Amino acid sequence: MDSIERTIQVNWQHRVIFADDIFNPANLVLRDVLAREPEAAPRRALVILDEALARARPELSPAIQGYFAAHPEAVSLVGPAQLCRGGEAAKASWSLVNELHAAIDRHHIDRHSYLIAVGGGALLDLAGLAAATAHRGVRHIRVPTTTLSQCDSGVGVKNGINAFGKKNFIGTFAPPVAVINDFQLLRTLPPADLRGGYVEAVKVACIRSGEFFAALERDASALARFEPAAMRQLIRRCAELHVNHIVHGGDPFESGSARPLDFGHWAAHKLEQLSGFALRHGEAVAVGLALDVIYSHRAGFLQKDRAERVLGLLETMGFELFHADLLRANGGRLEVLKGLEEFREHLGGQLAITLLREIGEGFEVHEMNPVWVQESIAELELRHQARHKS
Repeated sequence: MDSIERTIQVNWQHRVIFADDIFNPANLVLRDVLAREPEAAPRRALVILDEALARARPELSPAIQGYFAAHPEAVSLVGPAQLCRGGEAAKASWSLVNELHAAIDRHHIDRHSYLIAVGGGALLDLAGLAAATAHRGVRHIRVPTTTLSQCDSGVGVKNGINAFGKKNFIGTFAPPVAVINDFQLLRTLPPADLRGGYVEAVKVACIRSGEFFAALERDASALARFEPAAMRQLIRRCAELHVNHIVHGGDPFESGSARPLDFGHWAAHKLEQLSGFALRHGEAVAVGLALDVIYSHRAGFLQKDRAERVLGLLETMGFELFHADLLRANGGRLEVLKGLEEFREHLGGQLAITLLREIGEGFEVHEMNPVWVQESIAELELRHQARHKS
């Protein structure tokens, strides 16, 4: 056999910046990010804005235009922010990605221009996919506007949409130029969305840092009241642990099967589908975490008091740990169990589920006992009934 083999090495700098009020002309964070990239020609930028956020904050779109008008040396804004639907339902088809492709083409956004996405995780997924596939990749800046995206999805390197009944079936790995977490963009969120990112903090603490978990326990009541200082600390540390895993975990583009950051997600993804995405991602992950924590105890890996600490923390934060769709069955088999097969396929052939040995110590198993899963679901149902007993 005659062959040529070479090793291709690519270095990426992954930047996550924490700031306040980034579209205030006096704030130079965004300007400096844009000016950091050396260019001979003037830069161009297209801003994509989550339409729900635009409705909640009608002053935001004019503020974005005013910011770029105040800093023409940094970039030329091609027009008003383009509104785009967000939320998980927006990821149901290619059509919105195609609309963003059309806008990129219409405004002549090239590989040295910028697509700046301002919104929640679903919109960032859509815009990131469009940016990664137009011209084989245009520069992309993420401005996450929910706790969930500031903690987890928005600080990562993945983009995707749902297809064929599977979550994130179509997608790319494409590190953005920068992620800018603006805490002020969280202030109009309803309680359910303010709470949503907490679950990803509990998740990463469970598998990576007992110290962070203890800090979450200490701050649990303050977090339940959405006190800003406690929320900032949670977001900052959660984002840091996620970025550390991406950069130092040895598999940033998930070419292997190990995906510890998906602890609790095999059931969560299936529950989202079963609920028709009426169940928010954070709500579904809380149920998925609870299920896998109880399973870890039933399988003999995790001590009961440790499992209770995790469940209690989630409940104190305001999460429900059971959903009726856990019990949905077809032909006598629980529908949620199909999530295991879908997860295995998504991973590339071998099932790899993260469970707990200790708070702060996750480990991997390659099979799940369906009887123990059903027993864990039954335990969650009983716990839910006891909590809500009148």
